[in-house]
Amino acid sequence: MLALKRILFECADRLSRPQKRLVLLLIDSLLAPIVLLATGLLLPTVPGQHLLLFPAAALWAALIASLLGLPRIKLNAYESLAILKTGACAALLALAVALTAWLGGAPLPLAAIILFGLMLFLASVGARMAMLHLLLWTLQLNQKRYRVLIYGAGNTGSQLAAALSSRGAIRPVAFVDDNAALQGMTVSGLKVHPPREIERIMRERDINRVLLAMPSVSPPKLAQIAQRLQLTGLDVHTVPSFAQLVGAEQLVDNLTPFVCGRFLGRQVEEALPQGAEAYVGRSILVTGAGGSVGSELCRQLLLIRPARIVLFDVSEIALYTIDRELSERAEGTGVEIVAVLGSVMESRLVRMVMAEHRIEVVFHAAAYKHVPLVEANPIAGLANNVLGTRTLADAAHEAGVARFILISTDKAVRPTNIMGASKRLAELVVQDMARRSAGTVFSMVRFGNVLGSSGSVIPLFKEQIARGGPVTLTHEDVTRYFMTISEAARLVLLAGSFAHGGDTAGGDVFVLDMGQPVRIRDLARQMIEAAGYSVRSPGNPAGDIEIVVTGLRPGEKLHEELLIGEGLLTTPHAKILRAREDSLSELEMASALRALRAAVAVGNAEAARQVIHAWVDGYRAPERTAAKG
Repeated sequence: MLALKRILFECADRLSRPQKRLVLLLIDSLLAPIVLLATGLLLPTVPGQHLLLFPAAALWAALIASLLGLPRIKLNAYESLAILKTGACAALLALAVALTAWLGGAPLPLAAIILFGLMLFLASVGARMAMLHLLLWTLQLNQKRYRVLIYGAGNTGSQLAAALSSRGAIRPVAFVDDNAALQGMTVSGLKVHPPREIERIMRERDINRVLLAMPSVSPPKLAQIAQRLQLTGLDVHTVPSFAQLVGAEQLVDNLTPFVCGRFLGRQVEEALPQGAEAYVGRSILVTGAGGSVGSELCRQLLLIRPARIVLFDVSEIALYTIDRELSERAEGTGVEIVAVLGSVMESRLVRMVMAEHRIEVVFHAAAYKHVPLVEANPIAGLANNVLGTRTLADAAHEAGVARFILISTDKAVRPTNIMGASKRLAELVVQDMARRSAGTVFSMVRFGNVLGSSGSVIPLFKEQIARGGPVTLTHEDVTRYFMTISEAARLVLLAGSFAHGGDTAGGDVFVLDMGQPVRIRDLARQMIEAAGYSVRSPGNPAGDIEIVVTGLRPGEKLHEELLIGEGLLTTPHAKILRAREDSLSELEMASALRALRAAVAVGNAEAARQVIHAWVDGYRAPERTAAKG
């Protein structure tokens, strides 16, 4: 059977479009004499001696089918209008055969003419339906089959099922609907199930994704349904109604979801080991838990089943959001979720949290990271990112925490802005603590921009594209390293699991092999085109969305780097590298922190900048004319 399918597939694949039309025309021509012969067998009154009537029927069939354009109708587009054309062709051909028989001196009875026309119509439609199903059957050989569940058995759902039935790569399996009156019924050949049966259907029918075909449902309701379905591991897509597609109603969503990873230009690392044994049953503190990386880190930690996850954040709304999400997900898992509102600069609060919850692992993701804002507010940025890190590290050391992992950024490498310099100083703090701590293993994770995180270019570009543009770009040649949020969280977990003491306990920097940097202009163009628009430019003045260059912001670099030094060491994972970098002595670190605390205490921004100039190797300040603070 597989060999037959392969032969049929190769034959169909080799045929050009004109050759396929010729095949359909030949089938139409051959059906006419065959049906005429069958008519003669059914009605013995039909003259059988008029042999010229059979080739005449074939010629008439070829002519009429060509005039009506039947061979030009693709099999997967054969629907009601094409069936009407087939009926017209059968009627005209019956009249033509009757006229030919009458001119030949052997007229056909009226019953024979009617029977011939009806049988020819049924044979033509049946032949095309059979060829369509045969074609779809053979196409399955080289196509990945997506088995979809349609949520919503109304007009949009039934129309969608009918449209997908002619697609070889997509197979609707069943309907799901909240309407009890529809449950148990059959719509478009598919049974309608209640929502409570989704997980069973998913397991038994090997469902790949769910299509939400409920355009009349409010966006909040759709979001709730989508979130519930995503927890089962299914891909969820929202389908607009056909009225929305033609502009009769407002289009509120797209069928194709936005996938950040497609713009990386490299294989996304989805299978990084999570080092679960290092966190199972542990009490874990995550600072900046409401941020993009911090929240994803908490989600992945929850899957590992630690004893407790303490969410620490200075933002009330961010903390509330992640606490509510994780509390719902943690029900029945035995994982305790604790939310703590406060700043890492509050020494008493930090020490109290460490002691009360017996923290064993700290992931320090709390930081001010927006480059222009920190550049304009250097005191706040340095106090939070540097002094806050020292406060947290001191508390972790005193509490006997087993592991402390700082989340850093590529902007810390030879920084040109306050934010990058503050993160490099934070790294130096952790390196200093690593040398002086015998019980706590201190390490750092450094990576580039995180796709889709708050403040990154992806959400900005999406917002600008949704408004119709323009998309703003700081420089034509600016490039950045990118990784997905899930990759970033896995890298942080890896750093903690790799650092077990010994030769890995000295404040190492873990980095991900992120491939080649991405040109931001290419990213903007790809996002515009992925949204279904074209880029407006001098060469394409009729384009939809323009890309406007606004100029580099204060402290912004054209190209980022991941390493300060040259040497790299391997780790248990081929894509994860480890760097040993120079650090300050204990005396130098104490001097730097003392000077910084003095500058922060009196709010002296210039004195704070002098600390950076003195102790951050490679720091190049931006032009003061462009700076605002």
